[in-house]
Formats: sequence, structure tokens, C-alpha cells
Amino acid sequence: MSATSQAKPILPSDILARKGGVPLVTLTAYTTPMARLVDKHCDITLVGDSVGMVLHGLPTTLGVTLEMMIMHGKAVVRGTASALVVIDMPFGTYEKSPAQAFANAARIIAETGAAAVKLEGGVIMAETIAFLVARGVPVMAHIGLTPQAVNTLGGYKVQGRGADAARVLEDAHAVAKAGAFSVVLEKLPAELADQVTTALHIPTIGIGAGLACDGQVLVLDDMLGLFSDFHPKFVKRYGELGHAADQAIAHYATEVRARQFPTPEHSYAMAPATPAVKG
Repeated sequence: MSATSQAKPILPSDILARKGGVPLVTLTAYTTPMARLVDKHCDITLVGDSVGMVLHGLPTTLGVTLEMMIMHGKAVVRGTASALVVIDMPFGTYEKSPAQAFANAARIIAETGAAAVKLEGGVIMAETIAFLVARGVPVMAHIGLTPQAVNTLGGYKVQGRGADAARVLEDAHAVAKAGAFSVVLEKLPAELADQVTTALHIPTIGIGAGLACDGQVLVLDDMLGLFSDFHPKFVKRYGELGHAADQAIAHYATEVRARQFPTPEHSYAMAPATPAVKG
């Protein structure tokens, strides 16, 4: 965390201890200025691989690299004093084997100073989660809709409906047993997320998973309304910064073209003449 801050940093063990208590507040951040804003209000700051879509214009998260996550992770840690910084492990950096996952997770933590990593998958990733935790890497799990598996899931569809609920419950129990300190539940029916939250001893953090979860997470840029063409059902817009920015930029462009900016107020004058020295 920030070397100059006196705030006590939140640890994975603190998050685990919040199970069933005051709901955990989580937002994403990818830059130092945004991390500073988020840190004032959140328990967890997630450096999500959504950075690929939000800041880099990628169509999915699949093109995000380890180097990108480390770069943005460093920036967020520099802007964080107290929130727990969790960094997503990108697609292809942990699925091959537990050893591969540990090598990359260790690099993320060592190079960024973050306290934990997040990876997607339930039963299939339980062995890897246990391997990481046993070697000192705190892991936040992620089940339900897992965006890195969007191609096999057939798109960004709600998971866990009907018979599929059993799979989600199995995944939830597997990651908790493996030692994850919390788990993100994405795009699940609220009733199922309630069942999972009640069944697990670790906190659940919902995104499109209803009110019963132990906490909530949203992509910061979504809840601030920075995108006009993206508004999934589970996102509540707490601001319309995209519209405000568009108006401000348009105003600036109009004033520049009309030679109304800069005014004398925003310009510099020649330095006053130096008085002659009398002999």
C-alpha cells in the first residue's frame, strides 16, 4: 500500500471475518486517480481484467495480458491506502497447471504489492486454489458467469437456472473448501445466490446476483455512466459522467473555434521591466 499513508490496510483475513456482517463494498479501478477515489469508500478494490474492454477497447477480456494486469495493478496500489487490492489473473495464465498459476500469481503480487489475486472457475480450479493458498497466495474465487469462458458459455447469459443450479452450488462449495477467502457470484438468480451465501463460510460478493450476498461489486466506469452504449440490467448508474464529459468537451471545442479560449485570465503577460538601479 501507499508508503506515506497511515491508514491500516485491509487484509484477506479481515474480509473473511466480515462474513454475515456489514456488506462488503467493492469497485474496480485501473488507474491511480480512480484508486484514490475508490479507496475512500470501499473495502476491496478490484483490478479487473475488464480493463481490457474499459480502457483498451478490446471486445472481451480474453486479450488481456499478464503485463497489462501488472501495469494497472501497480498504478492502483500506488493510489490505495486501506482497501484490499485484488488483481485478476488473465486468461491463459493459470489454467494449465497449479504450478503455472503459482508462478504467475507470485509475479503479480511481488511486482504490484497487491494482497490477493482473483481467478475464475469452480470445481475445475479447486486444486489450483488450494495450491496457491498453501503457498501464501490469497485467492478470491469467481463462479457463475465467468467472462473468460464466454465462448464456451455461449455469451453473457444468466447462469444457474433450473438444473444448472446444482453445478453452481458444487462450484461454490469446491472453492470454499479449497481455501478461497471470498467468492464473486456473477449473473445468478437472486434465489440461488441466497442459497450459496447461506451455505458457505466465506463471503460472497455479488454482481448481478441479488441482495443477499455478503457484498457487491460493480465496474466503476459502468456505475459512473461513462458508457452510453452499455447498460446491463445489474448495473445501477450512480452518475452520468459520460454525458457531463461530452458536454464539457463540446463546450471547450466551441470556445476554441470561436477564439473565446484562452482569455486573459488564462494567459501570461510579458514580465514587467526591471527598475533601473540608481548609482
